[in-house]
Order: sequence, then C-alpha cells, then structure tokens
Amino acid sequence: MTNNTEVDFEKSLERLEAVVQQMESGELSLEQMMAHFQEGTTLIKRCGKKLNEVEQTIEKLVKKGAGVATESFNPNKGNLGEELGK
Repeated sequence: MTNNTEVDFEKSLERLEAVVQQMESGELSLEQMMAHFQEGTTLIKRCGKKLNEVEQTIEKLVKKGAGVATESFNPNKGNLGEELGK
C-alpha cells in the first residue's frame, strides 16, 4: 500500500467516525442527516474497497511466497492459528 493510499484510507475512516458521531448527536436537521448519511455511505464503500484490495494483495503474497493455499484472516487467531483469549 502506498503512503497516499494509507492516508486516503485513514482520512476516510476518520471522517466516517466524525459523520457517525454527528449523526448520533441528535443535533442535525433532517436535511443534514440525509447529507451525512449519503457521505457516510460513500465513505463506507471507499474504505471497504481499500480493505478488499489489501486482502487480495495479502492472499497473493501468501500464495507466491510459500506456495500454500490462502487462509481467511481471523482476528481471533494468532500467527500460528491458535485461538487467542481462551
């Protein structure tokens, strides 16, 4: 991932968090809520696209580097596949 991609992703994620906080505050008009909802939807799509690209890159690296099949990422497992927190 390039630095610009990282910055774009981080900025999009930060903006999404700000949009959600503003919407949850209950202080926005209906028109403002709709505008924030539309912006949030766009940000979610942008962030999701970046995450999918990263996942595909990781899968390619795993296939290329070790000649092994890809394994879905599981945040509850450690590096060796052991369950964490149990």
